[in-house]
Amino acid sequence: MKVTGIRTILFEHEMARPIGDANNPRGRAQYAALAVFLDTDAGLTGVSLGDPGAASNIHKMAEGLLVGRDPRGVVGLWHRMANFAFKGGNRGAITDVIGALDVALWDLKAKANDEPLWKTLGASSRAVKAYASGIDLSLDDAGIRAFYEAQAARGIPIGKLKVGLDREADLRRIGIMKEALATSGKDPVLLIDSNEYWSPKQAIQHIRYFERQHEIFWAEEPARRWDATGLRKVSDSVNAAVATGENLDDASDFRPLIEARAADVLQIGVGTGGITGAMRVAQMADGFDLPVSVMNCPGNYMAEFAAVLPNHIWMEVVDPGYDLVFEHDSRVEDGYIILGDRPGNGIQFDEAKLEACRVRERSAAAAPSPWGRRRGAGLYVVGDGESLELGEE
Repeated sequence: MKVTGIRTILFEHEMARPIGDANNPRGRAQYAALAVFLDTDAGLTGVSLGDPGAASNIHKMAEGLLVGRDPRGVVGLWHRMANFAFKGGNRGAITDVIGALDVALWDLKAKANDEPLWKTLGASSRAVKAYASGIDLSLDDAGIRAFYEAQAARGIPIGKLKVGLDREADLRRIGIMKEALATSGKDPVLLIDSNEYWSPKQAIQHIRYFERQHEIFWAEEPARRWDATGLRKVSDSVNAAVATGENLDDASDFRPLIEARAADVLQIGVGTGGITGAMRVAQMADGFDLPVSVMNCPGNYMAEFAAVLPNHIWMEVVDPGYDLVFEHDSRVEDGYIILGDRPGNGIQFDEAKLEACRVRERSAAAAPSPWGRRRGAGLYVVGDGESLELGEE
């Protein structure tokens, strides 16, 4: 079997609810992505999702490095792509390209085996423990309660709340999430995420404030992703574990955090160079007895990968309506993502819906963080009701 070509379709649609964090508290309701199709001479097509701006580079890399190759040699092809990116490094946009192609290659390998990806990867169980994540700073109190009660109804007692701009409001919202998760009939587990908005000292002050009333299992990205010294200071100063890593690109980026004992939980996902790249981080973490947690993705398809990890604790489930143009062969039940038996990674695009949502370019409203890092980050807190820029209406 040989790769014969690459096809992509850019699409955009409105989500079921807005999502927002400390850097983008207004939230966004538009979602855009790239549908990726890797064709072969065996009639099989590997599919994945890519960054909306990556189409040109995905085509160039696939045509230059993958066409004519056997897609079943996925790990070798991953290294071929990573080595090609050597001069600039496996970082940023090129990592997204490698990740999208890597997922499509693994999809092809599993389809060639006529089995679901979780079996091809070597998992012995189809169940992956889940936690609920609303990306919810743009939701009001009623919206937060409704979201976490809906997740509790699916048996999930673990929830992650976006925080960072208003300490009193955050404390109130943590309480609302806890009450909602308790309707699952299980003991709630509370996680918070400030998206690198605080300095280490600010993080310690805020987290200690929350811990006076609640047991916080982890504080996610309480300081900058690369600040090993600062993250270690936070971890040593609060009861909560420090979770970080979702915005790192390569296994080498995680090594300083491990060496400095700066992270208690490493977060990995398709952004870490696809399945192969994320596997490298997970295996390294396992050697140091560190747990990992897989980040959210459309349709929860990375649960196929999470299922094989011996050091995986739980996977983030957001489900804001990313999956309008495709379906995935999985369901959430009794607090677990239950994977199905469809060959491949489980993603199956609906061609009619995909075509209806096709666009020429992504709109500004669909950008992940339209305003970038929020003013005051790491220096002083600019509250949700304050303008992003001086003179802004």
